[in-house]
Amino acid sequence: MLWIHGQITTLKTIQGLFLPSVVSLAVPLALMSLTSEANGSSQKSSSLLSSEQMAPRGQLVFAVGLGALVFVPVFKALTGLPPFMGMMLGLAILWILTDAIHYGDSGKQRLKVPQALSRIDTQGVLFFLGILMSVGRIKISGSYLVIFMFINMLIWCLESAGILRQLANYLDANIPNADLIASAIGVASAIIDNVPLVAATMGMYDLTSFPQDADFWQLVAFCAGTGGSMLIIGSAAGVAFMGMEKVDFFWYFRKVSGFALAGYAAGIITYLAAQNLPLSLPTSLAEIPFISGS
Repeated sequence: MLWIHGQITTLKTIQGLFLPSVVSLAVPLALMSLTSEANGSSQKSSSLLSSEQMAPRGQLVFAVGLGALVFVPVFKALTGLPPFMGMMLGLAILWILTDAIHYGDSGKQRLKVPQALSRIDTQGVLFFLGILMSVGRIKISGSYLVIFMFINMLIWCLESAGILRQLANYLDANIPNADLIASAIGVASAIIDNVPLVAATMGMYDLTSFPQDADFWQLVAFCAGTGGSMLIIGSAAGVAFMGMEKVDFFWYFRKVSGFALAGYAAGIITYLAAQNLPLSLPTSLAEIPFISGS
């Protein structure tokens, strides 16, 4: 959402957030690997992985799907078309690929895209659709979106009434440090889904308050994207995980939340440290040697 609305750009985001993102992943993994449960099941897990290697055709589908996701910002940069069209193009390529791979094999129908789409969280998709439409000021109708649109239109109404701006002024007055505000937004995303939370943040602050690719927007992108992992209800992926793996809230809170918090804090510290170190990373494609040809 921040990228689509111009708060952040692709290369600056990669440059600023790649290292903090790696740290936020590495720290929880390192801490969890030290626990007795992880050590006790490591041998079993390694034998399970060795006996269930991904088939070559599965590796191809995985690689194409990952490439389709990476291709979305490239598609937008090359064509100027909305990112969702790049996503639909990637989905179409995957659809054709899986149909071609499993053509005539009735036992592999579950591996095709139509069967995969039948297992997605439709309510979650409609929730994000409603938010993106309300942020884009597009009015839609349909009873199945009433609840979702109510939440999203509430955000829009708060922005139109100036309440979000007043909230921003209150935060500025009581929390003068923008880094703390962005960090607080990430903590809030553990309870509130990050999509409406970022939509509200965009209503509170605009590009006159913080210009494009400002540290605030970069930190909001990181915090809102990773803070939701501190509680399993903080993201649509967590809710889907609850349903698929039958994991309850308190199990996740006991086993994972502390490690996720450590990774979240380590990522923020890494980002702030990197901003204060005299590092010189490429800021444009022309400065990358293998692209510029120098």
